[in-house]
Amino acid sequence: MAQPSTKVLARAPTDKTGAVLTSRSTASQFPLLPDALPLARFSAAEDLRAAIGLWTAWLAGERRASPHTTAAYGRDLAFFLDFLTGHLGELTRLATFAQLSAADYRAFLAHRAAEVERASIARGLSVVRGFVRFLERRGLASSPALSILRAPKLPRSVPKPLSVADAAELVDAPPALVTSVWQAKRDVALLTLLYGCGLRISEALGLKCSEAPRGDLVTITGKGRKQRLVPVLPVVRDAIADYLAACPYPLAPDGPLFVGARGGPLNPRVVQRQMQTLRNALGFPDTATPHALRHSFATHLLGGGGDLRAIQELLGHASLSTTQRYTSVETERLLAVYESAHPRARSR
Repeated sequence: MAQPSTKVLARAPTDKTGAVLTSRSTASQFPLLPDALPLARFSAAEDLRAAIGLWTAWLAGERRASPHTTAAYGRDLAFFLDFLTGHLGELTRLATFAQLSAADYRAFLAHRAAEVERASIARGLSVVRGFVRFLERRGLASSPALSILRAPKLPRSVPKPLSVADAAELVDAPPALVTSVWQAKRDVALLTLLYGCGLRISEALGLKCSEAPRGDLVTITGKGRKQRLVPVLPVVRDAIADYLAACPYPLAPDGPLFVGARGGPLNPRVVQRQMQTLRNALGFPDTATPHALRHSFATHLLGGGGDLRAIQELLGHASLSTTQRYTSVETERLLAVYESAHPRARSR
């Protein structure tokens, strides 16, 4: 029995790390997507586990949350229930929520403060609030104490883009660091696509071969399965065409555009490790991530006179306030230019 099993694994598609890709991943979903947490993972009584199952289905269905979001929310809720089990000395039930006090929630926040950063604490509390609201809307449970609890204040985060010169250097760097010619061309195509079109890494790796940017526009499916049209620069089209011509694997129209060393869907972790190699070689900071190319896309458009509303559409932001974060970056740049160039600033 062991020998046939070994042969099957030997022929199974793998990513660049050698990990075997699951049938769920190779069928139609790419990049590789996490599964929702199994109900057995939650430290809860049966009635609460059943409610968690409804909540998870609601997130993925009605809310159209991505598998990454669903899995992350599940982990945050699981951490909260793990704490309650130890804190109360018994499994949490639906009726337990009405008995919780503000002190119980503050004890959870203090417990998490010793383990994670403030942003993760705030997100975890937000997940708990959302879960309790879900229970309340369905008449399953309520927690009055949660309404008087305040979330920890967070410093306003500012995107950390690359400079124009650094972004260009990063996009052109892979050929010097990758021994395989076709993989180098793949990495150049992917990074050029991220920077040239402002895509999330999941959006780029989620493209099918039939959706490869070959014209002036490309349709991108973003968060919540919302679609948007993004212009495609000639340099992006050329990089994609160069990669497709060099790729040694036959790419099915419904298969992934970007593939790994063994021909399976390219794993996001492989891209992140490659980016780490690049920034170490180029002396860039840790903030030079694949997502930083998206930040750079938006910031450089804004610096070149781009309209904020247009940039919002290109990025696929649901709210303009999300896009407005990039104005802070541009303001900081202008202040730095002023401080270094104005005669009275220099005299100070």
